[in-house]
Amino acid sequence: MKSPVYRRVLLKLSGEVLAGEQGFGIQPDRAEYLATEVKSIRDEGVEVGLIIGAGNIFRGINAADQGMSRVTGDYLGMLATVMNAIAVQDALEKIGCETRTLSAISVSQIAEPYIRRRALRHLEKGRVVIVAGGAGNPFFSTDSAAALRASELDAEIVLKGTKVDGVYDKDPMTYNDAVLYNTISYKDVLQKNLRVMDMTAITLCMENTLPIHVFNIRNSGDLKRIILGSKLGTLIQE
Repeated sequence: MKSPVYRRVLLKLSGEVLAGEQGFGIQPDRAEYLATEVKSIRDEGVEVGLIIGAGNIFRGINAADQGMSRVTGDYLGMLATVMNAIAVQDALEKIGCETRTLSAISVSQIAEPYIRRRALRHLEKGRVVIVAGGAGNPFFSTDSAAALRASELDAEIVLKGTKVDGVYDKDPMTYNDAVLYNTISYKDVLQKNLRVMDMTAITLCMENTLPIHVFNIRNSGDLKRIILGSKLGTLIQE
């Protein structure tokens, strides 16, 4: 029986994984799928922090391109992450996985405020901690929030679940000859502008020697396989 190679992880997911085929909104069956994947690693004894983006509902930077104030758009995006967090919390609790949602913006009726010590205590008690509201400030993406919270909560790795199998030298959705990296350094990701995560997130992980593992969350079971040591996706490190 294999043992987990990580004790505590921060799982970063894009909001699109909740949208299903229509590409917008929250599909309950997708929330159920994600809950099952997360529970599979929690059942292995791994402490799990989770951050979900808002791309299935609202993107502040896109709204800014269309004339809305960037600050206003970013706050709307933060609210959308709370919606996604509550949907996944509901799905997790339905399958018996104790969960807490902590928000960086105040929504006291549905989520606890994000306080580092409180989040750590929940993790130590075996609860899945969903961090909503991004970093709590405009101009910071949920990727940057993931890098920040992973560092704060002493996670051993950021697991970034995407719709592709890892980091490629160019967009695999556009180019059939795109090459998958098994491993790559932070500096190469930045220099090649590979857009795995934004520059702030990559730099923060690099400064804190926090590895990032990019994988396809749509492949059922891959999250657990990575936790147990399988060499899937792409590992970003020094």
